[in-house]
Amino acid sequence: MANLEKVKLGCARVPEATQIAEMSRRWIEHGLTWRYRRDQIARQIRDAETEVVVARDEGYVIGFGVMEFHFDACSAHLMLLAVEPASRRRGLGVALFRWLEKIARLAGVSRIGLELRADNEEARCFYERLGFRATDLRRGYYDGRLDAINMSMARRVGCGHDS
Repeated sequence: MANLEKVKLGCARVPEATQIAEMSRRWIEHGLTWRYRRDQIARQIRDAETEVVVARDEGYVIGFGVMEFHFDACSAHLMLLAVEPASRRRGLGVALFRWLEKIARLAGVSRIGLELRADNEEARCFYERLGFRATDLRRGYYDGRLDAINMSMARRVGCGHDS
C-alpha cells in the first residue's frame, strides 16, 4: 500500500507508457480486446489535445487518468482512469480526476463525458460521487458483447473562443 504523503501527481512521461498500458489491461480492459497498448498510450502522452496524468510512488505508476479534449465542442472525454487496488479508497482516484477536471475547466470545457461497463457498480458509484450522471445505455459497446453506460458532467463555463 502506497504512503499517499509520498505519492506525487504529474504529467505522464513516454517511458511510463508501458506501466500505464499494463494497468489499463489489468484494471480496465480485462476480458476485452486490448486497445490501450504502450504505443497508443505513448501517442496520447504526446498528443497536445490529450492529458495523461499519473500518480507516482517511488517512481512507479500506481494510478493514472487519460482525458481527451474537444475544444471546438467545449467538451472533454475521460478515456481511462485507474488506481492499483492496494492504493484505492484513499482519495487517489479523486485526485487524478480533479487534476484533469481543473485543466478542462481552465480550457473552457463545459461538459465531460465518459463510458464504463454497465456491470461495474463500483465505478458508477465513484463517478456519481464526482458529479457525473448516467445519460444512456449502449448495448454491446465493448467488443460487441458488453454494455456500457454513458455518463456526463456539465458545468456552466464559457468557451474561450465564444464572443
